[in-house]
Formats: sequence, C-alpha cells, structure tokens
Amino acid sequence: MSTDTPVDDPRAALPPIEERGAVDAATFATEVAPRYRPLVLRGQVASWASVAAAGGGDRAVAAYLHGLGGGGRPLDVLVGAPDIRGRFFYRGDALEGFNFNRERASLDQLLGELLRLAQMPEGERHTLYANAATAPEHLPGWSRDNALGLPVGDATPRLWIGNGSHTATHYDGSTNLACVVAGRRRFTLFPPDQIANLYVGPLDRTLAGPPASMVDPTAPDLVRYPRFAAALAQAQSAELGPGDAVFIPALWWHHVQAFGTLNVLCNYWWAFDGATSAFHAMVHAMMAVRDRPAAEKAAWRAWFDHFVFDEGADRVGDHLPESARGVMGPASERRTEQIRAYLLGVLQRR
Repeated sequence: MSTDTPVDDPRAALPPIEERGAVDAATFATEVAPRYRPLVLRGQVASWASVAAAGGGDRAVAAYLHGLGGGGRPLDVLVGAPDIRGRFFYRGDALEGFNFNRERASLDQLLGELLRLAQMPEGERHTLYANAATAPEHLPGWSRDNALGLPVGDATPRLWIGNGSHTATHYDGSTNLACVVAGRRRFTLFPPDQIANLYVGPLDRTLAGPPASMVDPTAPDLVRYPRFAAALAQAQSAELGPGDAVFIPALWWHHVQAFGTLNVLCNYWWAFDGATSAFHAMVHAMMAVRDRPAAEKAAWRAWFDHFVFDEGADRVGDHLPESARGVMGPASERRTEQIRAYLLGVLQRR
C-alpha cells in the first residue's frame, strides 16, 4: 500500500483488482476485451517514451510533453481553489454550482503553472486538471512514440494532465483502458449493480458528462449515506504507477485519485458506445413509465424484457417478413436510421 493512502482511508482494506502482466494484442482480444470484470495490466505501456520521460521527474515529463504539443489546440482545464483539496465536486448542500472553474490554456501554460505550483506547500496549491484532451488535436506528436499496440478499434488516445486530484465516482458508457504515464493513481471500482448504494447525483446537471456518486470514498459520510457501506463491501481498489494500465468494462463505477505534482494518464474508450443512448432512453422512461400505476408498470416491464432485455430479444421480429420488421429488425445502420426517424416523428407530434 502506498504511503499516499492514509491508514484510516476505507479503501486501504479493500480487496485488490485482479491483475496480470502485460499482454500482447492476441491475448488482449481473446482474454481481456471480452471480460466484464476489471483487470490491472502491470507494465502494459512501460515501453512508451512518455513513461521513460516521467522517470526523470516533473520537469522531464513537462519537457517531453512540450515537444509533442507544437501546434496543438488549447486545452480545457478545470481549476479548483486550494480549499477543495483536489476534489472536483458540486458547491454547497444545495448543489448550486460547481466548486471549480473551467478555463482554456495552452499546453505550455498548463505545464508551466503545474511546475510553479509544485514549489508551493500542498495546502496552498490550486488543483489543475486538463481532462480527456484528444491527442491528435492537443498533442499531435503523441502517437509517434506512444503507440498502444492493442486492438481497441478506432479509439482516440485522450490525455489527462494535472496535479493531485479526485475524480468523483462515475461510470463510462464505453469500455475503458486507462494507462498511467506519470505520477500515481488509485482506482476504486464498484460493480454496476451497486448503483442503488452509490447515491447518484443529478442526472441532468453533471460534473463532466456522466452522473456521479455523491459519496466521497476517501471519507464516506455513512450517517448521511448509510447504504454506501454495502457498496464498499463490493468494491475493489488498486494503485497504479507509470507504465501500468487498468481495463474497466462499460458501466463499472470508478473513483480515481491522482497523486503528485504533475501526473499524466492516457485512456482509450472503445467498443459499443450506445450506452449514452441507453442512458437517455432510461431518462425518457422515467417520464413515460416510472410514475404509472404498479400494474401498468408490471405490464410494461414485460414489454421491456421481451423487446430489450431477454436473451433473444434481437430476434423478436423473426416471425415477420423481413421487409416488415422495421424497428424490430437486427442491428444495422439502416435500422438505426429507422428508429431515429420514428422517434423524431413521435416527439415532434407532441
């Protein structure tokens, strides 16, 4: 256990995420990508030039990134005052906004400020975080010496650059491979079925995309959020250093804590990304289904099971002529367009 994790941190007693050493492309495709459990891949990107640069400390990795960012677009940077102690979150009990600002900065401006802040006492530092910066647009030289070499479709490498921070517990709609380049990060993961115990925050006013848990796993308030104890009982945790990677299946909840004065992570989202649409469908169902009488909801549950959740739901239209299956047909670009046109037509008539 790292000395960065206090002994009273509840994550110190969590079981570790399963791990193995680095894998080749074939092994990743057959043994890692199909699984629906997280996995740490120790040393998976240890050969990256960026990881080698990180071994020289903050200034070395900053110099390396500077050399890749020529001509790159400005970054979106989250900026938090020292009193948030690195935890980007809502502001106040009424959730009347966020406890950080969003600013635009060039890569050199961000790196320079991170190096300046590194000289200050920890309690006086602002927290800076450039999140999900696409490498081709922001660090155009990235892929030259930092190729993943794993089958992740056409996933774009995205860079996350900052100092000590907490990313609130959230999920991704797509499968995620997160690779630590500089600094250390602790990942705490919760299975998707723990959603009721995570006390999810606003669905339509989020911190940075997907909804997030209201509970801070580093210091959970179990009086206010008692069911979170059950979520912790199902959680897993691991600390990753430069060169390590973690595979996180879609919809697994994860809290990420970054340590150090200049840390860098590169991640890849790929595979089926329709979970975003699934989320929107769920929100629409809250309006259309949730508040109906119990008997009607039970009847609609049968519809959802038959057309969506049951094994074989993709074949519910097989009894119809192929030309008449319409939105019940098998997945295809044509069916997607049919469904989109049907829904737009329905919504526009209301």
